[in-house]
Amino acid sequence: MLERFVNNSDLGKLLLRISVGGLMLFHGVHKLQHGYAFLAGMLEKADLPAYLSHGILVGEILAPLFIVLGLYTRLAALTEAFVMVMAVYLAHMKDLTSFSEHGGYVLELQALFLFGSLAIFFLGAGRFAFSKGSGLWK
Repeated sequence: MLERFVNNSDLGKLLLRISVGGLMLFHGVHKLQHGYAFLAGMLEKADLPAYLSHGILVGEILAPLFIVLGLYTRLAALTEAFVMVMAVYLAHMKDLTSFSEHGGYVLELQALFLFGSLAIFFLGAGRFAFSKGSGLWK
């Protein structure tokens, strides 16, 4: 019985989805409450259209919500990973090789969200999801 509990990849997928999606959701809600207009300037500085800033609502609210619920999980995880790549590109390029005063990687949170999202993309939602783990984009 213990082996069955320990070898439960579906439970591991659920915990990964809750942590990566749930924690990203806080970032999206914060931007929704306090504004995300600052992103327009960053996009324009990178020669991208300012209206793309509204994509943050998809990438930090809708996609994480879908990840947590297990709906279109792979597509949502890919969306969240793309948002993290854009965040590093737009705001954190200078920190790519930086370490904090305590020895930690400065972009560890961004890296965790990026690689956690990619892990979810490759693993899928698992059995404990509204999609019940079926379909290509589960």
